[in-house]
Amino acid sequence: MGDELNPVIHAPNRLAAMAILAHSSDADFAFLRNHLQVSDSVLSKQMSTLIDAGYVSVHKAGRGRGSVTTYRITKDGTNAYRAYRETLDTLLAGLPPEPGKE
Repeated sequence: MGDELNPVIHAPNRLAAMAILAHSSDADFAFLRNHLQVSDSVLSKQMSTLIDAGYVSVHKAGRGRGSVTTYRITKDGTNAYRAYRETLDTLLAGLPPEPGKE
């Protein structure tokens, strides 16, 4: 990846969701929706992108109105988020990227 920011994480709502998940054991759909102040459909689309990338896992319990959807960051997601932060820190500091870093 070099000095480029990961486009999967870079979208503002996905970045915010990854930050929350990176600092918690898990988070449910309602918490993320309320914290990010987005609609159900927007959050669902953003989380689907993270799930498809392998950065987030999803667990669904129950059915209908009583169901709970919970998200958890995966090991790959943690690694991608850390790499994203390192790249962002480097860019903000105005430093050249480290050779061989991805």
